[in-house]
Amino acid sequence: MSHSFHNLYSHDFVRLSVAVPRCRVADPLHNAAETIALAEQAAAKGAALVAFPELGLSAYTCDDLFHQRALLDGCLTALARIVEASRGIGAAMIVGLPLRVDHQLFNCAAVIAGGRIQGVVPKSYLPNYGEFYEARQFSAADEAISSEIELLGQSVPFGANLLFQAENLPLFKFHIEICEDVWVPIPPSSFAALAGATVLVNLSASNVIVGKADYRHQLVGQQSARCLAAYLYSSAGRGESTTDLAWDGQALIYENGEMLAEAERFQDESHLIFADVDLERLSRERMRTTTFGQSSRRHKDEVARFRTVRFALELPTHRVLPLERNVARFPYVPSNPQLRDKRCNEVYNIQVQALVQRLSSSGIRKVVIGVSGGLDSTHALLVCAKAMDRLKLPRTNILAVTMPGFATSNRTLLQARALMDFVGCSASEIDIRPSCIQMLKDIGHPYSEGKEEYDVTFENVQAGERTNHLFRLANHHNGIVIGTGDLSELALGWCTYGVGDHMSHYNVNASVPKTLITHLVRWVAESRQFGATDSAVLLAVVNTEISPELVPGKSGDEAPAQITQNVIGPYELQDFNLYYTLRFGFAPSKVAFLSHHAWQDRNAGRWPDETHVARNQYELKDIKHNLGIFLRRFFQTSQFKRTCVPNAPKVGSGGSLSPRGDWRAPSDSEAAVWLENLKTVPDA
Repeated sequence: MSHSFHNLYSHDFVRLSVAVPRCRVADPLHNAAETIALAEQAAAKGAALVAFPELGLSAYTCDDLFHQRALLDGCLTALARIVEASRGIGAAMIVGLPLRVDHQLFNCAAVIAGGRIQGVVPKSYLPNYGEFYEARQFSAADEAISSEIELLGQSVPFGANLLFQAENLPLFKFHIEICEDVWVPIPPSSFAALAGATVLVNLSASNVIVGKADYRHQLVGQQSARCLAAYLYSSAGRGESTTDLAWDGQALIYENGEMLAEAERFQDESHLIFADVDLERLSRERMRTTTFGQSSRRHKDEVARFRTVRFALELPTHRVLPLERNVARFPYVPSNPQLRDKRCNEVYNIQVQALVQRLSSSGIRKVVIGVSGGLDSTHALLVCAKAMDRLKLPRTNILAVTMPGFATSNRTLLQARALMDFVGCSASEIDIRPSCIQMLKDIGHPYSEGKEEYDVTFENVQAGERTNHLFRLANHHNGIVIGTGDLSELALGWCTYGVGDHMSHYNVNASVPKTLITHLVRWVAESRQFGATDSAVLLAVVNTEISPELVPGKSGDEAPAQITQNVIGPYELQDFNLYYTLRFGFAPSKVAFLSHHAWQDRNAGRWPDETHVARNQYELKDIKHNLGIFLRRFFQTSQFKRTCVPNAPKVGSGGSLSPRGDWRAPSDSEAAVWLENLKTVPDA
C-alpha cells in the first residue's frame, strides 16, 4: 500500500481541530495542563493545528483580576509550559492569554509550534456594550506601539496583521482574529483572506443567550463563504464564571460556507472537534472567482499591511492517514431525502422555465421529441408536458414519436407507448428500419447484403435516421426538436455527432447528469406530478437497463446486447469523476483518492434510501480503470462534439459543458498529462 497516496496531506488536505477545554477561572497552570492534553490528542489524530478559546489560559471571566500581576505572571508561566511541551507535539497551537506589551494590556492569541512562539496577535475590536466591557481592561490592537516583542526570551512578531505560513504545506496559511473581530461590518479576516490566508481562526469566549448559537452559524458560515476560506471558531465552555453569564462551548469548522464540524454544546468535559479541510479546493475557488483577485487589488493598501511568519510543521506524512470527511458518492444528488426532493423540484422547474421562455420568445407553439422509453427522453417529455401546462397550451402540441429500430426491446417500446399515453401528447410511431436499410444499401454496408456486421456505421445510421425524422417533422408542423441527451453523455462523448442524438433545436437535459436524471424521474413519480396511476411506468423506466439499443441481441434474448455502462463505465463513478474534474479541476490522483474514500466499504449505507440505489463498492483498481476511460474520452476524443452543442439551460453549480457557458476547450487537445498523473495512483 502506498502511504503517500493514502495520506490526506498528499492531496492538499489539512486536518484542523478546535478545542473546548474545561477551564478554571484564574488558574493558568491548570488551564495549561488541559491545553497540553488536548493538543496531544489532536496531534495524535494527525491534526496540523488546534485552536483554543479566547483568554483560555486565564479564563475570560476574570474581569478586574486581569490587572493583577500574579495572574498575568501566572499566564506567562503557563505559556512557558505549553511552549516546552510543544517540542513533542506535532500540531501548532493557538492559545489565548492576556499579555503586557509597552505598558498596555492586550487580549492576545499566541501561535506555538516546535518549541517556539511563532507570533502573537492582539484583539482588534473590544466590545464595550451590553454585558461586555473589555475596554476597561484591555487596549485594542491598533493602539500597540511595537511590532516585535520579547517574550519568554524570544523575539516574537506582534500585531493583528500577521499571517502564519506552514513552509511544508504551501496552501496552508492562516490568520487569527479574536471574538468580536468577526462581528464587525468588515472583519480583519476579510483583508487577511485577500492577503492569502486560506484558514481563518477565531478565538472566542462568547457567552450564550437564546438564539446566539444560530447566529454564530450564520456569521461563521457567511464569513467563510465570502472569503472563500475555512473558518475555525472556538468559544468558552464549562468552568467560566457564571456570575452574570452562561457558556455553551460552541465550536465550529466551516469551509466555504459549508459546515464540516460542530461540537455538542453544554458539555461538562474538555473536548475536541476535527475537520479535514480541502486547501486546494479553496485555492481553486479563488483562482476561478476572478472577482476575488479584483478585491485584493482594490484593497491593496490593507493587503500590503500583512506580514507573513513562516515556520515548519511536523506533519504526519509518512503513514496511512485516511480522510475523515463526508465525500458524497453522488455529488450532484443530495443524500438527504428532503434536500434531494428540493433539488429535484428546483432543477425540474429550471428546465421547464427555460423551455417556456424559448417557446415564448420564438413564437413557436409545438415541440417534437423522440421517446425511446429510456431515462433521458422520459424526463425531457415530462419537462415538455409541464411547459405546455405553464403556457396554457394543450399537451397535444407535443408531437412525440417513438421510433423502433433493429434492437428496440419490447420493454422500452411498451414503456414509450405508455409514457406518451399518460402524458396526453400527440403520439405516433415510425419504424425506422426500412429507411435504415435503404441508407445501408445506398452506402454499400455489408448488413444490406445479409451480413451481421454491427459496426459504428450500423449504429449511427439508426441514430441519424431518428434525428432526421424529428427535424423533418418539426419543419412539417412548425415546431422545434427537443434534445434529450444528458450531461454525462456529453462528457463522455456518448452521442452521435451532427445528424444524431447530439443535435436538436433546444436541449433541456444538457447540464443534468445521469445520476440526477434518475432521481428526477423518480421524484416526478413519487410526488405524483402527473397523478398516482402513472407512477408505475416512470418507476419502470428508472429500473430499465441503460442501453442505446442499436445492436440486435440473440433471438429470444430479452436482455439488451449493449449495456452502456460496460463500455463507458458506471455512471455513478463517471459522474463523480466529472464533478471533481469540471467543477474543481482536480488532478486525477486526487479524484481517485476522493472516489476511493467515498466508495469504500466503511462508507456503505451513506445513501439514506437503499431501495433507490445499489449499494456498490469499488476497489481502487476499478476506480483507476474507469477514471482512465473518463480522462481519454473527456479530454481527448469528445470535445469536438461539445464545441457545437445546441442551446440548453445550466441548472447547477456542478457546471455545464456548453462552450458558451462553463467549458471552453480545444477540440484537438491531448489527455497525456492527465493519464500520466493517473499512473501515480496505486492499484490498492
